[in-house]
Amino acid sequence: MRALAVCQDELVIRTLHQVLSSTLDLEFLVESRPLARRLIEDQIAVTVADPKRVDSYLRADLSPSTCVLVEDNGKRSLKKIVSAIRDAGGSLLYILHAGTRPEQRKNYDDLQELVPELTHLGLAELLSASLTTELERAMTRARVQQYQRYFADADRVLILLHNDPDPDALAAGLALRTLLRRTKTTAIIGAVQGVTRPENLRMADLLDIQVETLTPADFGTFDRIATVDVQPHYFPGQLPRVDLVIDHHPEQTGYTAVFKDIRPEFGSTCTILTEHLRAVDVNISERTATAMLYAIKSDTLFFARHTNRSDLEAFTFLYPLADAALIRKMEGAEITLDRLEHVTRALATSRMRNQVFSAFIGETTREDFIPYTADFLLQLEGVKWSIISGIVGGQLIVSVRNLGYSKNAGEFLKTNFGDIGSAGGHRALAKAVVPAERFAAKFGDLSGIGIAARIGELAEHFLAEAKDDKKPTEKTGKHV
Repeated sequence: MRALAVCQDELVIRTLHQVLSSTLDLEFLVESRPLARRLIEDQIAVTVADPKRVDSYLRADLSPSTCVLVEDNGKRSLKKIVSAIRDAGGSLLYILHAGTRPEQRKNYDDLQELVPELTHLGLAELLSASLTTELERAMTRARVQQYQRYFADADRVLILLHNDPDPDALAAGLALRTLLRRTKTTAIIGAVQGVTRPENLRMADLLDIQVETLTPADFGTFDRIATVDVQPHYFPGQLPRVDLVIDHHPEQTGYTAVFKDIRPEFGSTCTILTEHLRAVDVNISERTATAMLYAIKSDTLFFARHTNRSDLEAFTFLYPLADAALIRKMEGAEITLDRLEHVTRALATSRMRNQVFSAFIGETTREDFIPYTADFLLQLEGVKWSIISGIVGGQLIVSVRNLGYSKNAGEFLKTNFGDIGSAGGHRALAKAVVPAERFAAKFGDLSGIGIAARIGELAEHFLAEAKDDKKPTEKTGKHV
C-alpha cells in the first residue's frame, strides 16, 4: 500500500521511515534540497517540491488510494497544503501532530470541511505496532468506502469470475456482493464458462451460489463491472471497461480500472476480501463465511502452499462464523473416472528426469483436468516438479506444480512461453495458455511424447541455471 508523507522535520521523517517502511510503500515530500540529499544518501525515497502546490502531488502520482500523512509542527498553516492535496485527488488524509499543543491546533474545522474523512494521529500512536495495524485498516476502510459509493447508484452490477470458477472465485463473488450490499438480482455473479468441476458444483449447490453464464456481448448491459480472482487481461478486448479489480495473482498490465486491490503475496482472494469486510464492519453471514473459509483452505492447500500471516488471520477470523460440517461435506472425494482417465493418459506420455515429471494428455474438453493431473502426479515418489500439458479448444495449456521451495514456477513459464501466449503464476503453481500453432512455430510440430519431452527439457535447463546462480565464485566465496 502506497503512502506519501509531507514532512519537513528530519527526526520525524527518519522515525516514520523506521516504523512504516516495512509495511507501506513510503515516500516523503520535502521542501529542503539539503535535507533531501541527506535522506537519499540513506536510501530513503524523497521528492523535493512545494507542498502548497497541486502540481507537486500530481508529479508524485497521488491517487485516491494513496495514504497521505501531513506533519503538523505548529509552524505553518495546513489549509493550503490540505487544499492542494484535495485538488490533486487525495482523500486518504491523516494529520500527524508532531509536538503541537492543543491550543496551537487552529482551524481544524475548516480542514475537516475540505476533506471530511481527515483523521488526526499523534506521533506516539504511530510508534505502536497495534496502531500501525489500525492505520492499515483505516486505509482499507477508506478504499472500500470509496468503491461502495461508486457502485451505490448502479442499477445492474456484474461480478465477473474466470472461466470454470474455483472455490476462491465463487466465494469472492459472494463476499463482494455482501460488501456492495446487493442481492443476486442487482449484482449478478457471472462467468463466460460456468462451473463444471464436481467439487465446485457441490460447493455452488450446497451454498446456493448461482453463477450466470454470459457472453462478451452481455458485458455492455451492466452499469458497473467488477472482476474478482481474475484480472481484465484474461478477457482480451471483451470488457468495455472495468470499475473494480480484486485479485491475489501477480499483477498484469494492459488495462485500467477505477479501483483495484491486487496482492500477489496473499494465498487467496478471499483473504483480501476478509480484510475489506472487517474494515467496514459488515456482518458476515454463516453462508458467506463458510464459502470464504473453504476458499482459503482450498487455494492454500490448507496452508501448505503460498501462505502468509494475513491468510492465517483471515482463517482464524472466519472459522467461528462458518459451518465446519458443511465444509467437510463440500470437500468430499475428488477422484472421478474422468480424472483417472486423464491421469492414465499422462502416464502413457510421461517423461521423468531429475525429479521433473512432464506429460502431455492430448486434447480434452475441460481445462480443469490439466491442473488436477498436475496436482495428482506431484504426489509421486521422487517428483519435485509436475508439468502437465494438453490442448483445449486449440490452445495448449501448461500447468506446473512443485513443492514450493525450488525456483519459481511462474518465472519458468513466463521465461519460456510469455512471448507466445499468456504465462505466469506463483512459486509453487503456474499456468501458461499458448495458441497451439505458436507453440509449434517456436518449438516444432511435436508429437504428444515430444511435447512432454520438450517442456521437460526446458524445465531441467531452467532449474540447472538456478543451481548455477547459487554456486559461490572462486575468488570471493560469495553467492552471485
